[in-house]
Amino acid sequence: MKIVSFYKNEKQLLKKAKANNRQAQQLLYETYAPKMLSVCRQYIKDVHFAEDVMVNGFVKVFTYLHSFEERGSLEGWIRKIMVRESISYIRKKQFVVFDDEVLDNHQSPLMQTETEVDVDRVQGVIDRLPEGYKMVFVLYAVEGYKHHEIADMLNITEGTSKSQLFKARKMLQEQLKTLQLVNTKQKTN
Repeated sequence: MKIVSFYKNEKQLLKKAKANNRQAQQLLYETYAPKMLSVCRQYIKDVHFAEDVMVNGFVKVFTYLHSFEERGSLEGWIRKIMVRESISYIRKKQFVVFDDEVLDNHQSPLMQTETEVDVDRVQGVIDRLPEGYKMVFVLYAVEGYKHHEIADMLNITEGTSKSQLFKARKMLQEQLKTLQLVNTKQKTN
C-alpha cells in the first residue's frame, strides 16, 4: 500500500487540522502517535494504559490545537501534553510517594534472557523504580526538564527532585549491576 502525502508540509497540515479537517487530524495523529506512545510508556508500565493516556492526550491536542502558536515545534508541544497526561494518570491511579522509605521496598530485578533487546532491559529496570523516583528520573534524564520545572510539575521541592533523581540513579545502577551479574552467570553455565 502506497502512502500518499496530502499535505506538503507540517504548517499546511496544522492549518487544516486546526480547521477541523478530519483527514488532516488523522494524519497528524498517525505521524506523532508512535513517538507519543513511547513518551507515555516511559511513565506508565502497562502498554495498554499508556495507549489510553496517549489517546486522551490526543483528545487534548485536538481540543487545544487552536491555541498552538507555532513558536516552537509541534512535536514538542504535543510531547509536553503527553508528559502532563501521563503524570496526571499516575496521580489519579496510584499513590505516588516521594520519600526515603521507598528505597527499602523496591523490587529486585527480574531475570531476563539474552535475546531481549537492551532497550527493553533498561525500560524494565526503570519500570521497577518506585513511581516517585521514576517520574523524576524520566522527566530529568529523558525529557530534559530542570529540577525547578520538575518541582513545579509534581508539586514538590527542588531539593526533593534532586534527591529523588540521585536515589533513582543509584537504584538503577544497583539493578543494572545485578542484571549484568545474572547474565554473566547464565553465560558461564
